[in-house]
Amino acid sequence: MAAGGSVEVSGDAGALVGTDADLSVLPLSVTLVGALALAAGFLRPLRHRAVAGSRELGGWAVRVGALWLLALLALSLLARQTFALPLDDPTGGLLDDVLDAAPTVGFRAQIPLTLVFGLLWTAGVLLLALLVSRGAPLPARLLRHRAPVRPAAHAVVVLLLGYVVLGVVVGLGVVATRGHPAATFAVMLLGLPNLVWIAFTLGLGASWEGTVQGPFGLPVPQVLDSVLRTPDISTLNVRTLAQQDGRAWLLVVAAAVAVLAAAFLMALRSPARTRAWQHAAHLAVALALTVLLVCLVSGVSAHLGLSLLGLGDVGGGLGGEVLLRPRLWSATGIALLWGAVAGPVGGLLASGVRRRHRQDGGDSR
Repeated sequence: MAAGGSVEVSGDAGALVGTDADLSVLPLSVTLVGALALAAGFLRPLRHRAVAGSRELGGWAVRVGALWLLALLALSLLARQTFALPLDDPTGGLLDDVLDAAPTVGFRAQIPLTLVFGLLWTAGVLLLALLVSRGAPLPARLLRHRAPVRPAAHAVVVLLLGYVVLGVVVGLGVVATRGHPAATFAVMLLGLPNLVWIAFTLGLGASWEGTVQGPFGLPVPQVLDSVLRTPDISTLNVRTLAQQDGRAWLLVVAAAVAVLAAAFLMALRSPARTRAWQHAAHLAVALALTVLLVCLVSGVSAHLGLSLLGLGDVGGGLGGEVLLRPRLWSATGIALLWGAVAGPVGGLLASGVRRRHRQDGGDSR
């Protein structure tokens, strides 16, 4: 699932009881670690070089992709399990004793889809590695595109990784002060980027919508669960979070600092002759694409239900639904505006640093 694969969820609760289950979520902690490892392995043989031919880069990509597909195939064959679920039976034992309907849930990887999407995921990771890495070689005909693309791509990747590091620090603080180490570490090991990158989009001003119903929920802070646990679809943004906890406005401060830092880093890595409008355009496009990708991969959709003779959900403690999805295009537009404003500011800051560096150099001589 972390590589874009597909998992089929199934259930069984006896001959007269129907089950319905579906799950769509990416465990982005696993995705991120896998992407970093795959990119490092791809770039290592190419380091210390300025130019590489398209055929050579393609050859390395094919080798990495073939090995990755073999690994995915092996994991997909093993990725299947069935287990029993405890049930709060509202029928006084009828489901368990009379209908022999103790519920079970299972999953198995859908091998063809997993291999197809896994291959696309690999191609995306390798392409991003070439865009982001400062020392990765490119074909000679693409060298002219390096200046406008790489600084912005590198800056937004550093921004996302910075949010993950901040999330790790916060998670360790929660463990130290509030306990619950098992649940907290489970979230960190599976879905920490899901949380912190959604928090980044909220800080920019984006809105999400969703609901949490039944005994299941998102492994998230209580304030977020409170906003979403309503009968209808709820709107999730900084304002609705702040109604539960005023500290939610700190998300705006964190996002502003992060975007300005990314703008400064991008401008510092860009050629000194780059103009303000170019900084604005480069960061606007990079930030918009980043938020678009975050919104596409961070959503959650899960449903589990149990019905008796087709008469609706009777599972008591079993049935539930979790949904979290972005308002995609508004979030992308907001990110575009943030980048357009922050890009020139980063350029001014970088120009000041360069002037100070030149003055210090002249004084030392």
